[in-house]
Amino acid sequence: MVDIATNKAEQVALMAREISRAEPELRAFIADMNEDEQAELVAILWVGRGVFEAEEFTQAVDTARQEKTTPTEDYLMATPNLAYDIEAGLEALGVDVSAVAEDVMGR
Repeated sequence: MVDIATNKAEQVALMAREISRAEPELRAFIADMNEDEQAELVAILWVGRGVFEAEEFTQAVDTARQEKTTPTEDYLMATPNLAYDIEAGLEALGVDVSAVAEDVMGR
């Protein structure tokens, strides 16, 4: 279902929680992903927001590919609640993100 390495999506969520100090690194991290990974990351975000259901993930990925008009890092950086939406999307897709939350809380 989700081909992007979940640790990459989790890393985006973690870095987004620290956006004030990690923005340049987060932008570079997303820009370095291949097109498929970027489309899946946007689809995860959309599932987390409730734009698509988890069962519609493939459709969300296809839509992300078709509707891309700006660099993915720009689109995501302009998204309010980026970390929350990525985490919610991962959870909806069956990925346990509690380790991400624990890592942040443990700091």
